[in-house]
Amino acid sequence: MTGSSLQLGPDGQLRHLLTIEGLPRSVLRTLLDKAEGYADMRRGDDKKNLALHGRTVVNLFFEASTRTRTTFELAAKRLSADVLNLQVSASSTSKGETLLDTLKTLEAMQVDLFVVRHEASGAAQFFAEHAAPDVAILNAGDGRHAHPTQALLDMFTIRRRHPSFSKLKVAIVGDILHSRVARSDIHALRILGAAEIRVVAPRPLIPAGIETLGVKVFNELDAGIAGVDVVILLRLQKERMVGAFLPSTGEFHRDFGLTRARLAKLSKDVMIMHPGPINRGVEIEGDIAYGDTRSVILEQVEHGIAVRMAVMETILANRP
Repeated sequence: MTGSSLQLGPDGQLRHLLTIEGLPRSVLRTLLDKAEGYADMRRGDDKKNLALHGRTVVNLFFEASTRTRTTFELAAKRLSADVLNLQVSASSTSKGETLLDTLKTLEAMQVDLFVVRHEASGAAQFFAEHAAPDVAILNAGDGRHAHPTQALLDMFTIRRRHPSFSKLKVAIVGDILHSRVARSDIHALRILGAAEIRVVAPRPLIPAGIETLGVKVFNELDAGIAGVDVVILLRLQKERMVGAFLPSTGEFHRDFGLTRARLAKLSKDVMIMHPGPINRGVEIEGDIAYGDTRSVILEQVEHGIAVRMAVMETILANRP
């Protein structure tokens, strides 16, 4: 069973969130609409909501990511859930415990939702295939495969400035080969009807056959970002690289980094995005990220909490 078929119940309701691929446009729109309500709520005096009161959420991270884990923790707590954070890579699995052992042990503690992050592609789907019927799985990033909530918060951030995707041109720039964010963003943009999706990177960082996802490939930055409405920058994921993919980070910045000179050629309304963490002086010139009005990187961070609240509330509303 594929991730896309696992995550929707017979009634079409979201049971798990494992991947953006294969989700109906109506599901994405419903999640984004619900996130609007939570984003507005967070600006008010009362930041608490009782939607998940009595529920237990476990952040099960086999791969470290303080930023992502923290936003999931804040989202669950603002919905009044009980939250447990587990960094498993340094504990039970190093003692010989399998993924299945970990899942079943924690299920016995009456957990309602596992937020799973793992370095292996397919780990979240494995959990969903073996979880008890009343337990939900939310993928917080698995290998090179998918990062669905990052894609949703990216779409949410874009939609706030561009309510319609039908004329939107988006360039995704950087390490496409190793990026689960790139794949999830591409699927989300296609589902929402973006007019044009480009991937821009040196040839060694372009996955073979990526054109089948409906994207245009560019191996030169200036051409790749010319005339676009949104530029999504990606970091070089050296930890996933085996062998010499690039001569040096300096050369990457020279050829593919977003500099002030390149930014000056773009529209005054272009959106500059980055899922983080940022490598200053590599994919982006130092002061652009937080010092330019066209950068919405901090908005992405803020929106991540509202989007993850919407996803968790939606999934658990469909559970007993």
